[in-house]
Amino acid sequence: MPTRLFSLAALATVGAMAVSVPTFAAEQWNLATPYGDASFHTQNTKQFAEDVRQATDGEVDITVHGGGSLIGHAEIKPSVRRGTVQAGEIFLSTLSNESPIYEVDTLPGLANSYEDAYALWQASKPIITRMFAKEGLMPLYSVPWPSQGIYTDFELTDASQFQGLRVRAPNINTQRFVENLGGNPTETEEADIPTAFSTGRVDAMITSVSTGKAMSAWDYVSNFSDANLWFPKNIVFVNKRAFDRLDESAQQAVLDAAAQAESRGWQMSRDDRAASVEALKEHGVTITEPQGELQAQLQAAGNELFESWQERAGEQAEQLVSDYRKRQAAQ
Repeated sequence: MPTRLFSLAALATVGAMAVSVPTFAAEQWNLATPYGDASFHTQNTKQFAEDVRQATDGEVDITVHGGGSLIGHAEIKPSVRRGTVQAGEIFLSTLSNESPIYEVDTLPGLANSYEDAYALWQASKPIITRMFAKEGLMPLYSVPWPSQGIYTDFELTDASQFQGLRVRAPNINTQRFVENLGGNPTETEEADIPTAFSTGRVDAMITSVSTGKAMSAWDYVSNFSDANLWFPKNIVFVNKRAFDRLDESAQQAVLDAAAQAESRGWQMSRDDRAASVEALKEHGVTITEPQGELQAQLQAAGNELFESWQERAGEQAEQLVSDYRKRQAAQ
């Protein structure tokens, strides 16, 4: 065969082979979170993304956009629902305007330990999963913040000290709780806390030791009352259509990585709490626990919140709390 004819035949064969081999195309997901890279939540979410990438050999490539750099907190869930981004992470109780069920982990006194908080998540997860499914969303995992306490620039000894106090309250139940104590709640995103204090928009805040450490709370407050009010959670979720586009093995890899992220995240929360307490002490923040009358006043304000929540949430609340109490008793 002439050389030229041989070359053409060889090229044709190679071309046919190239057409017959499928082109590899990774699923590119964007995951938006309002929390900065220093947050243990974001660190955990980035590890989740890396675990998925490794388990799928790059078939699913998740880019985590921290600190609200891609989408603001309030727009994350709508954006994931529309498919503008494939996945997101939010503070679960910010959805309280959609249903009282989303408030359950911000009810004072309902869960006062990590063990109770996990039992509460297991009890609420089926209901929350069904609610998300109605919007084309699927929860992947949830991780708590350490328990919430009260930061002030004075020693908190009595609820009357809340009178007229402008208190940072990031969700509706915290706002109601502050109002029950006579304070003035102010909604402020975590990243805006330093500015809010420096400009006088807030005088105090209810949040975790983790947020206190991350925001250098010692620069504007001197006391932390470790009231152990509640364990609020973040939830990481995905657009169901995006998930369904994955093949079965990739779907399982995502679910496995999510289960690992949940387990790892709960431990990270415990570890971060311990480290944050030490950081606050090292920077001169006095840490106390509510005693006597103050403890009773905080409990009364919490009980009022719980009773109101039960009325608003109806049968779902009764079912959820009943399941939670069973799980709590079985621990």
